[in-house]
Amino acid sequence: MSFLQTAEFKVGMMVLSVAGLIGYMSMQLSDDPSILRRPKKAWFLLPNASGLIKNGAVKTAGIQVGTVKDITLQDGLARVEVTVKADVPLFVSAAVEIKSMGILGDKHVEIFPGSPTDAPLGDGGQILIIRDKGSLDNIINQVGDIAADLKDVTKNLREAVSEDGTNKHVLGRIVRNIEKLTGDLSQMTSANKEKVNDIIDQVHNITTSLDEMINEEGEQGLRKTWKRTLARIDSTMKNVDEITSKINKGEGTIGKLINDETTVEELNTAIQGVSSLVDTASRIQTGFDYHAEYLSAIGGTKSYIGIQIQPGLDRYYMIGLVDDPAGVVDESSAKVTDNVSGGTLSDTRERKVYKNKTKLTILYAMNFWDFTLKVGMIESAGGFGGRVFLL
Repeated sequence: MSFLQTAEFKVGMMVLSVAGLIGYMSMQLSDDPSILRRPKKAWFLLPNASGLIKNGAVKTAGIQVGTVKDITLQDGLARVEVTVKADVPLFVSAAVEIKSMGILGDKHVEIFPGSPTDAPLGDGGQILIIRDKGSLDNIINQVGDIAADLKDVTKNLREAVSEDGTNKHVLGRIVRNIEKLTGDLSQMTSANKEKVNDIIDQVHNITTSLDEMINEEGEQGLRKTWKRTLARIDSTMKNVDEITSKINKGEGTIGKLINDETTVEELNTAIQGVSSLVDTASRIQTGFDYHAEYLSAIGGTKSYIGIQIQPGLDRYYMIGLVDDPAGVVDESSAKVTDNVSGGTLSDTRERKVYKNKTKLTILYAMNFWDFTLKVGMIESAGGFGGRVFLL
């Protein structure tokens, strides 16, 4: 009988075949890239490698691509050597980060290949970029530092608000000053309570009077008088718009003067002959004024509208219209006889009637340093006046 045909040889061959198949499958399923394949090697330094173990996982984008081969001490730092699969690219800008799998889980190495535009990292090269996004140990240390700071703050606050430590801390002095201020305010308001009440009553009376004056419904009230004044201004602006429209169309003397080419040429010739006057006119400043005064004696509003033309700093002209509700006063007298016991009593009574009137103001003013002299027609009557600028 041949040795190859014996039962012992056949059983041994079957055992060796099964063991080889099991070994091959185990190597295929292993996460260590150094088995049956040529891996890439790299290393990096960590100030603290606690939580890392040999044969620990090395991942990229959450997928395991290698293992931790060794952890040794080098110059007071932890040297971590890793191997990764050959098909994982590594560049000189590669970076690593130590991550935890859960709060209480083991740690693994997360590797970032780097930018493809950079040079490849040589086999066995050092990864220089170490990222630290806050491990659990760092968080615990920071919480401890915060707790210590809070302890110091509460201690200082307790000392600041205590009677003995008030002057030692800025916060304590602020609290004491606030306490003094509130005490002074309380004492001041208590001592002048009647005056404060009087002030409040006076303010209330003033606001009530203003409300009654503004909302008066009479014909001479501020509301209706103001509406009539605005209506007159609106009518005036419409008239001005009509006049300017006619001028633009060339109607009337002024329109022909502006739009007729012959007239314009003659006017330009005349202007060229008086260029000095044109220079002066170019420096003319114009001001517009509109205001109103409420006359409580007659219950009416006196409105002013005017324009000030100032060709120089030393003089100016003022032209204005005044709408005076008391512009015309009619006075009449009547004799009244009353019969009384023992005789007859006679009395003469006067009656005044106010009528609205529009007045004209044309003034010429000269400035002398801080004094201005005005002369001309003031509200349709001749007169002169002056003004002194104290400031």
